[in-house]
Amino acid sequence: MRLGIFRTAMLGAGLSLGRCALAADNAPAGTDLLQQAQKTDVVLASVLGSPQDPFASQQAAPQSEWGDQQINNGGAHFSLDFAYANRYIYRGVDHDAVATHGSSLNLLFDGKLEFDLGQYPHPFVEVFTNIYDADPLSRFQEIRPSVGADWDVKPFDLELVDISYIYPERESFNLPELDVKITLDDYLLLDTDKPILSPYVLGAFTYAKNEGWYIETGMKHDFTFEDLGLVVTPEANVAWITGLKQQFVFVNTPTQHCTGWQHLEFGLTISYSLNVLLNVSKKFGEFDVKGYGFYDDRLSSQITSTNAFWGGIGLGFKY
Repeated sequence: MRLGIFRTAMLGAGLSLGRCALAADNAPAGTDLLQQAQKTDVVLASVLGSPQDPFASQQAAPQSEWGDQQINNGGAHFSLDFAYANRYIYRGVDHDAVATHGSSLNLLFDGKLEFDLGQYPHPFVEVFTNIYDADPLSRFQEIRPSVGADWDVKPFDLELVDISYIYPERESFNLPELDVKITLDDYLLLDTDKPILSPYVLGAFTYAKNEGWYIETGMKHDFTFEDLGLVVTPEANVAWITGLKQQFVFVNTPTQHCTGWQHLEFGLTISYSLNVLLNVSKKFGEFDVKGYGFYDDRLSSQITSTNAFWGGIGLGFKY
C-alpha cells in the first residue's frame, strides 16, 4: 500500500512537471514521461519490494518440493522386493504341496542389479528365494540365481536369461534353463505416451537334459494415479508345455513327458508409494507398499498345475 501511494504521487508530480515544462519550453513528449515513470517503478520496486501481482492466482503453480527430482539416472539400478504370501505358486505349480503337516506363510525375496549401457544390451544379475517353514526337508525351498541381458530393439524388448534352480535337499531338481522373452512395446505402434497391454511371449528350455519347452504368453496394464502415488496393475498369462518332463513338482513327479495347456493365471497387483505418503525425495530411491492377489486354474488333468487363490503383501525398493 505504501509503495502504491508513493508511486502514484511520484507519477502525478512527474506529469505535472511535464505539462509545465511542455508549456514553457517545448519539453519532451508524453511518451517520454511515461517511460520515465516506468523507470521510477523499477527503482522503487528494487528498494521497497515488488507490489502484489493481481493475476498471480492465474499463474501456474510451482512444482512440489520433490516433483522435479528423478530416481537414479546413473548407469546401475538396484531393486529389492520382500513379500509374505499365503502360498508360493510358480508357473502354475504350488510349492506348498510338499508340506505333509501344518502350514505357514511364505517369505519371498527378490533382488536385482541392472547396468544401463545406453543403446547396448543391459546386463543384469538377479536372485530369488522362497522360505517356507512348513517344508519338511528345507526351509529354503528354492534359490533361483539368474544372469541375463535386456535389450530395447524398438518396437520390441528382448530378454535373454540363464536361470539356475537350487533346491536344498532336493538336488535332482537343480536343472538350469535358458529363457527368451519378447515384449511388444505397443505404445509405439498405438502412438500413446505409455504402454497399453505390453503383450509378451516367454520360452524356457531346460538345456541340461535337452528337454522340451515351457511357453507362456500374457499381458498387463498399469493404471497410474500419480497424485495418489498409486499404481493398479491387472495381468493375465497362459502356459503351454511341449515334450517337457515337469520340474518343480516335489510330490508324485511325472515320469512321462507332457504336452498341452498347463495353467491359466490372472490377478491384480497394487503398489502405493511411500515417497508420496512421507514426502521423501525419489533421489533417495523409490519405496512402495505392495499387495497382490491371483488365481491359478489347472487346464489339463494330465499335466501338473494348481487350482488356487493366492496372494500377499510386501515392500519394494528401487534405486
